[in-house]
Amino acid sequence: MKRLIMFHGRECPHCTRMMPLVEKLHKETGISLEKLEVWHDEKNADLMRSFRPVIAPKCGGQLKTPTFINTETNDLVCGEIDYEKLKEWATK
Repeated sequence: MKRLIMFHGRECPHCTRMMPLVEKLHKETGISLEKLEVWHDEKNADLMRSFRPVIAPKCGGQLKTPTFINTETNDLVCGEIDYEKLKEWATK
């Protein structure tokens, strides 16, 4: 089953700017992203770390926030992106 996750940090300015785009995506397409905070929630951080082999190569060798991942296909985008790129990724 397709599971779309947004790993984010509560105080992350890039994540804060992405939240309205995530909400817009839901309103326009019905697609929901599971928003998992990783800076203060160790369980969510552990889950993000479990994807390190997939995330790090596409995110400059690091785990960055925000990171958007489709757990079924391991397709992901990281960092602050524009709405069209987010929508394109989410609707694949």
